[in-house]
Formats: sequence, C-alpha cells, structure tokens
Amino acid sequence: MAQIHPTAVIDPSAEIADDAVIGPWCVIGPKVTIGARTILRNHVVIESHTRLGADNVLYPFASIGGTPQDRKYRGEETWCEIGDRNHIREQVTIHRGTSTGGGATRLGDGNLLMVGAHVAHDCQLGNDITVANAVLFAGHVHVGDGATIGGNAAFHHFVTVGTCSLVGGLARVAKDVPPYLIVEGSPARIRGHNHIQMTRRGMTDAAINGVRTAYRRLFCEAGASMTARIEELRAEFAGIAQVHELCDSLMASAAGVHGRAMERLRSDDKRSVPAMWQPQTAAAAVTAVTGAVPPKN
Repeated sequence: MAQIHPTAVIDPSAEIADDAVIGPWCVIGPKVTIGARTILRNHVVIESHTRLGADNVLYPFASIGGTPQDRKYRGEETWCEIGDRNHIREQVTIHRGTSTGGGATRLGDGNLLMVGAHVAHDCQLGNDITVANAVLFAGHVHVGDGATIGGNAAFHHFVTVGTCSLVGGLARVAKDVPPYLIVEGSPARIRGHNHIQMTRRGMTDAAINGVRTAYRRLFCEAGASMTARIEELRAEFAGIAQVHELCDSLMASAAGVHGRAMERLRSDDKRSVPAMWQPQTAAAAVTAVTGAVPPKN
C-alpha cells in the first residue's frame, strides 16, 4: 500500500505504485501514473497526463505536467513522460507536449534538475544530464546524454545540445551545441572540448584524443579550408564514432535554420527554410554554428 499523507489530494484516475510515497499537501491530477519507489516529498503538483517511472524523487513545489505555454495549444491530449532515478528539485517546472511537437515532453533516466529549472513543452532530455539552477529550456529543445548545463543558461527553442557537451553558466544559447564540446558566453561560443565528461563516461583514449584533435583543427588552427579539415578528420578517424558524430552535428546544424537543425523539421508553418540556410560546404556549416571566426591559439 502506498504511503499517502492524509493532506494529499489525488484524482481517482491516478495510478500509484504500492511502494510510492506521497508527502503532505501534494496534488495529483487525472491520468497520472507514479512508479515504484518514487517519492513526492511535499507540496508537489502533478497537474495531469504524466507518467513517472521508478525511484524518482520530487522536491517541494515542483510542478510537473502543466499545460504548455504555447498559443497554438487548444487543449488536446498530450503528455509528460519521465523515466527512472531522476531528482527533480524545488520549483522545477516541466510542461506537457503539444500536437505539433510530437505530443510529449520527455525526460530520460538518472537526471538531476536543480532548483528553479524550466523544461518547456516538447523538450526531449536524455539520460544522466545535470541541469543547474534556473536553467531555461524553451520549447522543442533536445539534450543528449551526459550533458552538463550551468546555472541560468537559457536556450532558444529547437536548439539541440549534443552528447557529453558542457554549457557554461549564464550562457545564451541560440544555436546547436555540438557533442563533446564546451560552449559559454552571450551569445554562446565554442571554447573547448569536454574531455572530463568523456572520461567519466568511460570513453576510450582514442575517442578522447580524436575529439581533441578535431576541436583543435576545426576551431584553433589556420591554414586549410574548413571543408578540407572535416574531410581529413573523417578519413583519419574513420573508426572513431565520436569524431563523426561531431562532424555530422555541425553539418546538420548548418542545414537547419539559424544554426538549429531541429527547427528545419518543425511541423507548423511559422518558418520556411530559405536556400541561404542550406550551405553547401563544411566551412559554411562550421561558420553557421560558431557564429565567429575560429579563435587564435
């Protein structure tokens, strides 16, 4: 039998695991599922249409499964889906998806969302992500596994944040963040490669050295064209998936809208894709993502 505090308010349609814990003054709305051993400490609100997996901990005043902040939303049934082993701290807000964004906002497994973070409609967050205090994800943002987001960073809608990337605190992120790299600043710029997180996630020395070499050639060295550098990297590191993932990310972002690959795929009619945002060279791809001339050594 679930441990449910007598002050909690729970809709009859909610499904709560027998070993879940619902603390004082929590409110659980319709069509909500609470998984095994998940704990709602106190004053947590789960509005509706939300599925929570196992072993999650939600802290006071977290608000989950809220109505999307999107003018196009007309009350259709959409969802908020949260996996296992997530820690969702005080005053975090996570909204449901919209019909134009796939119908669901998703959070994977093993993530930490610190105080005051906001995850807007249709965001897709992977696994083992660390999101510091007061981070703001606009709608449709995708975040890859193992990413680390510094406090008060703010993300434009449809931005993609790559695997094992690091975004510095207070960054204003309007373009995609390539995997395995570090960005910071306002606007955010590429500053380095995230070898620390790659090491923590058990990647091989060959993969780490490959990404290090790719970063230096793409963003620190002068000489050959950017196109030649990317082609050279693909050939030299043919067996290193991380290098190819980095190169693919740069090209995809450049083929999107304003350096955002996902925005090119949006299903509404707000944005068309002018030819100017479909560069034909790798050099144009990197310029579109970084927004600046490569830094000097």
